[in-house]
Amino acid sequence: MTDENASQFVQYLMLRVDPQWRRLDPAVREAGRAELAQSVRAAGSTVESHAYSTLGLKAGVDILLWWRAAAPDVAQELVAAVLSTSMGRYCEVAHSLWGITRPSVYTKRRTAQDDALGATNRLKYLIVYPFVKTSDWYLLSRDARQEMMNDHMRVGHAYDDVRQVLVYTTGLDDQEFIVAYETDRLERHHELVVALRATQARRYTQRDTPIFTAIHRTLDDVLALAG
Repeated sequence: MTDENASQFVQYLMLRVDPQWRRLDPAVREAGRAELAQSVRAAGSTVESHAYSTLGLKAGVDILLWWRAAAPDVAQELVAAVLSTSMGRYCEVAHSLWGITRPSVYTKRRTAQDDALGATNRLKYLIVYPFVKTSDWYLLSRDARQEMMNDHMRVGHAYDDVRQVLVYTTGLDDQEFIVAYETDRLERHHELVVALRATQARRYTQRDTPIFTAIHRTLDDVLALAG
């Protein structure tokens, strides 16, 4: 679908479903779910989509859609299409985290995160959050930052069953990065984060919340859970 070496647009779109939707006739809701699902599938040639349920895991968020496209234009058009469906009219955008891909400045070869973005399978759980470093981080020397990131990556390599996807949004949105992790075992991600918090680079974290944890399901199942 896309040139893996080119910058890509990545979005984590979180939707809240109005409780009034669940009070509608079941046949009306079934038709509405099918219409929304079809709007997503119709964009499959330009927007790669993965569906997740956040129902009960984060207040005010029921659905998380992970989208990848060559540019934001087509993703924006898909958002409009989704919200124009009969179910979509009962949805509102609760959060939108997005950014663009680029090579890491701390590694000289293709990284595991690059491979994770293009993986053909998705792991069971997705954890995603915005990330901001302190101004002091950027005032350090290049060598000092590289040394701390080498330690950070060393810890991460011990948890190679946990995938990471990093997208950049400095100057484009309110944070500098969007960090996402995929795992089949939540406790492994928990252990990874605890280990990373003991590294020197942690001193330079300004913000890494809110955190959204979601469960990967088929789009039909995600919509059915939402009502």
